[in-house]
Amino acid sequence: MAWRSRAARAHRGPVMVHVPTAKTFWMQLERTTVLWMTMAVLAAFFAGVTSILAKCGIKQTDSDVATLLRTIVVLLFAWGMVAAVGSLGTITEIGGKSFLFLILSGLATGASWLCYFKALSLGDVNKVVPIDKSSTVLAVLLAIAFLGETEHLAGKLAGTALLGVGIYLMIERKETMRSGESRAWMFYPAGSAVFAALTSILAKVGIDGVESNLGTAIRTSVVLVMAWLVVLVKRKPARLAAIDRKELLFIILSGFATGASWLCFYSAIQKGVVSVVVPIDKMSIVVSVVFSYFVFGETLSRKALLGLLLMLAGTLAMAVYA
Repeated sequence: MAWRSRAARAHRGPVMVHVPTAKTFWMQLERTTVLWMTMAVLAAFFAGVTSILAKCGIKQTDSDVATLLRTIVVLLFAWGMVAAVGSLGTITEIGGKSFLFLILSGLATGASWLCYFKALSLGDVNKVVPIDKSSTVLAVLLAIAFLGETEHLAGKLAGTALLGVGIYLMIERKETMRSGESRAWMFYPAGSAVFAALTSILAKVGIDGVESNLGTAIRTSVVLVMAWLVVLVKRKPARLAAIDRKELLFIILSGFATGASWLCFYSAIQKGVVSVVVPIDKMSIVVSVVFSYFVFGETLSRKALLGLLLMLAGTLAMAVYA
């Protein structure tokens, strides 16, 4: 019988070893906690690189025009990834609810950008940024309240508190306001923070059951429409032809970095915990600080460095309790 079994196996030919395709391998990896945390870290890294490249690309270029061009690059990058993984055919399988929330998350992203740049045009950067960065804390609280991410709640709240204090210390403030300065501008950075936080929550709902690259491409399409509208309303299309070639290169590179960051971020929140992914993603500030030191020679005060360390401590605490 043993001889017959060996003969039968020999007759059937060599044993075929199943080699999973790249798409199958990726889908298997996405189920692990390690992967979504890794994707969140990569999102932070690329976001940090984006800020450096973008700064190099808007020394002379109008920020609205640069945002438009960067969004175009992100869109091409996102749809290229969709084609690479072969998920375009699943677009017809997206439910109405998911599609609606993807569009809403895109609108929230566009609204956040509009509020942020409006705030910068009216108020000082060192007053606008601390309000805008409060989106991190707000996103965590919204995830706890609306997504039910209440596991290890005490640890998450403690980490959130550290983040809040760290953000406060990271911001350099002027002691006095200029005479006659209106506080109306404060509504815009507050709006930017709210919309940025809503972006993560809406995207988490919208990307459920949707391939993450495809979801990113859809919402980026919405952002591009909003970016075009801003340029058209402000009558800036003519400035597209006057962009310095060197700055254009940095804008394009920043677009690729943004695209990579978004793809990693939305892959992370699809499989991971929003209240942990968002703080990790905001650690892009570490990358920005390191690069800005070597590229621009910018340094942190002791107070800001303490704030950065508190932000890191809060993020690590939340990652441990994930």
